[in-house]
Amino acid sequence: MKIRTRPLLAGLILAVVAFAATATIDPTLYLNDIKFLASPELRGRGTGSPELEKAAAFLERNYRQLGIKPAGKKYLQDFPVTTDAALGKANRFQFTENGTATTLHFPDEFVPFNFSQTGPMTGAVVFAGYGITAPEYSYDDYAGLDVKGKIVLVLRHEPQESDAKSIFEGKTLTQHAQFAAKATNAKLHGAAGVILIADRSNHPGETEQLEKFGVTVGPTNSRIPYLQVKEARVEKWFADAGKSLEKIQGDIDKDLKPQSFAFPDTIRVDANLDIERAVRTVHNLAAYIPGQSDEYVIIGAHYDHLGLGGQHSLAPSLTGTVHPGADDNASGTAGVMELARYFAKQPRQKRGILFLNFAGEEQGLLGSAYYADHPVLPLAKAVTMINLDMIGRMRDNKLYIGGAASGSNLKPMLEKVIPTSGLKVDYAGGSSEGSSDHTSFTSHQVPALFFFSGLHSDYHKPSDTWDKIDAPASVKLLAMVVEVAQALRDTAERPAFVKLAAPTAGSSTSSGPSTGYGAYFGSIPDFGEGITGVKFSDVRENSPAAKAGLKAGDIMIEFDGKPIQNLYDFTYALRGKKPGDEVKVKVTRDGKPIETTAVLSRRE
Repeated sequence: MKIRTRPLLAGLILAVVAFAATATIDPTLYLNDIKFLASPELRGRGTGSPELEKAAAFLERNYRQLGIKPAGKKYLQDFPVTTDAALGKANRFQFTENGTATTLHFPDEFVPFNFSQTGPMTGAVVFAGYGITAPEYSYDDYAGLDVKGKIVLVLRHEPQESDAKSIFEGKTLTQHAQFAAKATNAKLHGAAGVILIADRSNHPGETEQLEKFGVTVGPTNSRIPYLQVKEARVEKWFADAGKSLEKIQGDIDKDLKPQSFAFPDTIRVDANLDIERAVRTVHNLAAYIPGQSDEYVIIGAHYDHLGLGGQHSLAPSLTGTVHPGADDNASGTAGVMELARYFAKQPRQKRGILFLNFAGEEQGLLGSAYYADHPVLPLAKAVTMINLDMIGRMRDNKLYIGGAASGSNLKPMLEKVIPTSGLKVDYAGGSSEGSSDHTSFTSHQVPALFFFSGLHSDYHKPSDTWDKIDAPASVKLLAMVVEVAQALRDTAERPAFVKLAAPTAGSSTSSGPSTGYGAYFGSIPDFGEGITGVKFSDVRENSPAAKAGLKAGDIMIEFDGKPIQNLYDFTYALRGKKPGDEVKVKVTRDGKPIETTAVLSRRE
């Protein structure tokens, strides 16, 4: 009987502890924090905005009131961020055609892309079709075309987009149609600038609208001048070349043979693009409850969101409208605060707890990447990082947990607390590498768990409001986090970091940029700013990158003979390769150039 009752007794003890945590974590306080963080007053907490500073002051004030001291000399950790681009006052576009100069009106007839390089764009013009190089479809608008030092004029979208049987996947546009992809391809071919026009003959009856500045996804700076021009303002250029733009589009759609050509030398462009980018100081916050030893558990969440929208909004037409970010990630931030309230009242444990709030996550994990590179407390003493991102809208008590495989004993630890939590846990839906702040810690060999309640239709939209938060369900989730954190604080054997290996056949996980074509390299990018090239935060074991001798900290500056200035360049260059290809890679390591060769494998 005792043998049979011991598991029951242990379960009852866990249930009592879980109930106590649930009772202590107040859903009203939790929701009140979300209401403030997602309020109109905070205007979406955009990184670099005064409203994000108000959120930081709110968090700091709460830590002070709870008696939790800063991890360092102060709660705030300063770091620089390049804020969203804005249009300057010196944008100008003029062209000369047969000796006659024409000036276009800004911004009605032309407008730069938000990731354009600022500065002059002058010279001859070459038509490069849709601006696509797609070896997987045996299609290349640049085949036999010399564009070095010249401006390329390209069409929006891609060939045969209305043909369901097209090799370009018909009505579903491929990655080649992305604005940033066209810029990168032009740059890799040596172009001095890019002009994009609408493919209006493929969209009869539609009113031509230039893409709204600030909503287009792309790098901070593509390192090439790039703008849109109304098609009607340059249509005569085609007549001067003895061409018909409508016929060109029809011919490309007919047989997928490029129709690229150089415009007459009598057509010259003289433009200046003025995009302003400010570098501002923003803040992470770090508050610390010490333990009996110098080891500690990290509980963190990002507190920034999209502000008024912009390139990461999934409602781009509503850019300029407050994106409150109640679930993303006021819910996780309020969760960290509630956990701080809970643990501030507990007796000292074997290990401490470091509470972290990150800025800049929505711009590419900037805050967590900066903290991991500049830790206030030694990362070697961090036993596990727990990341809370979008925990406010569980459905049917379903919780996603990523990273269980990143620590040697994390999954058994989780399995002990799940039965009493009342939650249905899905390990597959919470990637250990997903696009959130835990990634910055696993790349520094710190095990990390990612708690996530799932995506929804309000994600990155103005409709992500506080009234849709399920506070009682979130309290259940936080009660489970209490149990996991307590176990991590008290366990005799801290989790050993398990480095992710290259995916095997049939695996659903992968690292590095997604190619859509199957070639796999195996690097994990560092998302910090101020780097020309792609810095590796880590390299997957047994991956092509690892076998080529590449390491964490290397900065890729060249791939397959192509200069690499940012992650978009690398993504594009890798997309054009296939498994088995041998590519030369140039990196810098400790400031010194290193060249190696990698044999790409298959992305499964």
